[in-house]
Parts: sequence; C-alpha cells; structure tokens
Amino acid sequence: MADKIVVEAAVRESRGKNEARRQRVAGKIPATLYGGKDSAVSLTVNAKQVGQILRSATGHNTLFQVAMDGREQPAIVKDWQVDPVSGNLLHVDLLRIAMDVRMRVKVPVHTFGEPSGVKVEGGVFEIVTREVEIECLPGEIPTEFKMDVSHLAMNSQLRAGDIPIDTSKMKLVTEPERVLAHVVALRVEEEKPVEAVVAETATPAEPEVIKKGKKEVEGEEGAEGAEKPEKKK
Repeated sequence: MADKIVVEAAVRESRGKNEARRQRVAGKIPATLYGGKDSAVSLTVNAKQVGQILRSATGHNTLFQVAMDGREQPAIVKDWQVDPVSGNLLHVDLLRIAMDVRMRVKVPVHTFGEPSGVKVEGGVFEIVTREVEIECLPGEIPTEFKMDVSHLAMNSQLRAGDIPIDTSKMKLVTEPERVLAHVVALRVEEEKPVEAVVAETATPAEPEVIKKGKKEVEGEEGAEGAEKPEKKK
C-alpha cells in the first residue's frame, strides 16, 4: 500500500500581492480547493509539499490529503501556475475527490524497445502523443502505461486500443483508433538535375531598357534644326 501523502493547508483570510509575497517567503503559496458538494475555499498550502507531488512519478494524478482545521480531504492538483523566470510555484488549483466516484484522468504512455521497422528496415520511429485519457476510481489511477514497440514493422502503428487496460477497473476514453506512435520511411529530399539547379541559381539577365519620350523629341527637334539653313544678315 502506498504511503499517505499529506499537504498542509490553511484558510486564506487576506489577499493582495503583499500578502501573497509574505506567504511565499514563509514557504506557502495561494491555492483554491473546489469540487464536490462543498463550496470553493481560498487556501494557503505548503509549496514544498505540492512541488514534490508535481515532480513525482504520478505527477498531477497523485492522490493526496489536504490537512486543514484538524481534518483531511482527498484531492489532486488540477492546475498550477509557475513563475517563468524563477520556476517557482505561484498558485495551485486543488480538486476535491470522492473516493467512490469515477473520474477522468490523463495517464502518460511510455514506450520501450527498438521497432523492427527501424532496426531491420531503416525506418524512423515517431511518437505522436504521449498520453491517453481513462475513467476510473481515484484509488485505481495508474502511474503510467508501458508499451513494448519492438514488434512494430515499417508503416505500423501503436494505437490507444492496443493498451492492455483492465476493463473491470477502468475505461478507455481516448478513441481506440488514435495513433500514439508509428514507424515511417525516412524522408529523403529528391535531388534535382544539375541543369535545373544551375537554372534556379543563375542570375537573370537584366532586360535592356529603351527610353522613349523626351530624348527622342529632342533628337527630332535637333534634326529639324539642322535642315533649316542659317539666315544671312
């Protein structure tokens, strides 16, 4: 049986940037606990404990107890905000969990093995998506799904429906035909003939510009002037 995980919390009485800054100095961050039949509550929680949960193998799917006012409530991390510069947690949303009610969660899919389409046929193994969505009781949430892909040949796919799910405990929500990974041929750019390359790279000759208008008129005037004899005085 897994060890019980507890996150210490307290009702947040005051708000504002100054109060949030003071709480962070004390190792706490603002949080919101919601879901179920109870109303949403503004809290402060232990930042270190929440950080350890998010870095664990189960991540945001980790089931833990929110300890507040002498009692505990099961919850999971539903959403969180991180400072883009420091990487520190700024705020978390906690979802209350009813242990006897099924819920939908996204579970990571990890592959192992070298596909035969890569090893023998020289293909490329591409991962399309790294998680699937399932529905199950909170106590049945798996850490991950591990899939052996060594049997995948060229142009073969690993689909969501290939995951061996215990249907007595959980239901696959993701479409069974959804492609998770596949082996495809290596894309090689077709080389162009030398003549085509030369034609594309050659600098086009500038067209000769024949100027018309004023100069031609001036030339005509000059010719007309030359035909007129100079008057003798």
